[in-house]
Amino acid sequence: MSRFAVINENLDGGVYLFLLTDINRAVELLDKLQRTGEVPPQKLQALQRVLQSEFCNAVREATVAAFAASEGHSHPRVVELPKTEEGLGFNIMGGKEQNSPIYISRIIPGGIADRHGGLKRGDQLLSVNGVSVEGEHHEKAVELLKAAQGSVKLVVRYTPKVLEEMESRFEKMRSAKRRQQNNYPQ
Repeated sequence: MSRFAVINENLDGGVYLFLLTDINRAVELLDKLQRTGEVPPQKLQALQRVLQSEFCNAVREATVAAFAASEGHSHPRVVELPKTEEGLGFNIMGGKEQNSPIYISRIIPGGIADRHGGLKRGDQLLSVNGVSVEGEHHEKAVELLKAAQGSVKLVVRYTPKVLEEMESRFEKMRSAKRRQQNNYPQ
C-alpha cells in the first residue's frame, strides 16, 4: 500500500482505504460475475479497466482530498527552508505534554519562513529532516529545528480548525490559572 494511503488513513478515518477496498471488492465481484457467464465478458472487462484506470485513481484521490478539506485537513506537503543566523522565522506551540499536535503558531513578519512563503500559521508539524514529531514533546521539535544544518526540511499539513481549538483551550487554561492566582495571593 502506498504512503498516500497510510497518510490519509490517519487524516480522515480511513476514507481512502474504504474507497480503495470498495474498488478492489468491485473488481473481485466482476471477476466472479465473469466466471458465471451471465454477462458478456467484454462489458465486464471494460468496467474493470475503468475501475483500475489512472482516471479512477485520480477521482479517488480527489474524493479523499475533498473529504479531508471539508474536515479541515489537507494533504501533507514538504517545505524546505534555509537555516541562517536569523533562525527560521516561525514559532511553534503544542506537543505531547499539552496533549496536542505541534503547530506553527506564528510566522514572523520579514523572517525566513515569511519570505519563503511555504509555511502557514495553522500548519501542523509532522516531521523535521525526516524525524517524525507526531506525538512528541514540544522540546524535541525545538531541538530538531535548532540542530538542523544548512537547511531544514519540514513535512507539514494545514489544519487551522484544530489550531484554533487548541489555542482556545490554552486560553481557557491561562484564564483559569490567572483567576486561581488572583484568588490565592502568595
